[in-house]
Amino acid sequence: MIRVVQEIDDPLSGTAPDRAVLPQSVSVEVYHRIEDVEAIWRRLTHGGIESPGQSFDFIRLWVNDRRIPAKDQYYVLGRVDGEPVAILPLHRRRVHGIRVYTWFPGAHAGCYTPVADLGWLAALGPSGRASFWRAMVGSLDRADAVYLRSVPAAAGGVEGIFDELGSNLVVETLYRSVYSSWEACDGQQRSRSRRKHDRQQGERLAALGEVGFSEVTDLAEAHMAVDIMFAQRSARFRAQGIRDTFVADGLTGFYHAALEPGSGVDVRLYVLRLDGKIVAARYNVVHGDRMFCLISSMSDCARIQTGSPGKQCLLRVMQTVFDQGYSVFDMGCGYTDEKRHWCNVQVPLRQHYIALSPQGAAVVGLHKAYQRFRAWAKGNAAIRGTLRSLGQLRDRLLSPRSSEQL
Repeated sequence: MIRVVQEIDDPLSGTAPDRAVLPQSVSVEVYHRIEDVEAIWRRLTHGGIESPGQSFDFIRLWVNDRRIPAKDQYYVLGRVDGEPVAILPLHRRRVHGIRVYTWFPGAHAGCYTPVADLGWLAALGPSGRASFWRAMVGSLDRADAVYLRSVPAAAGGVEGIFDELGSNLVVETLYRSVYSSWEACDGQQRSRSRRKHDRQQGERLAALGEVGFSEVTDLAEAHMAVDIMFAQRSARFRAQGIRDTFVADGLTGFYHAALEPGSGVDVRLYVLRLDGKIVAARYNVVHGDRMFCLISSMSDCARIQTGSPGKQCLLRVMQTVFDQGYSVFDMGCGYTDEKRHWCNVQVPLRQHYIALSPQGAAVVGLHKAYQRFRAWAKGNAAIRGTLRSLGQLRDRLLSPRSSEQL
């Protein structure tokens, strides 16, 4: 289904022109079946993506697995002078009574951006992009707000390319390891003392049994490995008092489905074994020369943890990734020791907001205030503990399949 919702001739009329390519017209089309934009989507992402959240196959699988009704799927296609420039793939959903347009997978990818021709966007300049996004958002109806989480401040090497897409707030950082080879990565990221420490951890693990590392390529074995990975994750969540979103929201089936040959998603599953048993795993998705780590796990056995199986697994993954010619290993957002040890690129992530109604404007203001408080609380141990307790109470009160919080 296609609906041409807006066409604007000379959208920059009456404004001072940027030093940019000025469009003759902007037109917007809205589709409710992802297959209807497949050809354009694939063309726009041919040169690469910032995360699996931009992958056609990943989002198609997500929509089908979550059984999202077509009426709540919005694929907003914007054209400039008839040329496809961007697609906004949005899920219309109701969250605690508020009607919201947002990304489909929520927190299950490291970052998101519109599926776009970045060269065209850069050429439009700030005023041109502002007019372009206004036209696209103007196609959205029957909702209170647009909430676009985890949008990188730069994409494709272009700073501020999404600045004009609503208002925004920096809340997180995306961590990546970007190298031309394992030798370059090893030389920059591992000092002599670090190599010694890694070797000592490896020796402790080897003292417990026979250590093996491999990429799992057999389909049946991969499904078993993913079951073990989620069991390890669940044990860790229980120990930390954190809600297990994979199990509670019935998401494990999606990651199993992605393994299937017909999914279109290129999954790379790496495991570390001790005496044949999986003690650590990493679930990754590949697109072009980039690999994105979505999930990692390790055994909660105190005896095995003395050999740091998670770190030993990651060490081998890093060597494998860059030996195989990948240029980017994306480890997602949220600061951890492993990201400090391995990542040489940090990208600010922002929440983008667009109010579509007075109620939406009020909610956007409250959510921005909450995000600022949350960022401050992360640096305060006492406040952080209180928030975790409140979060655990919230998880007990909410339905296991509750909507993503705005």
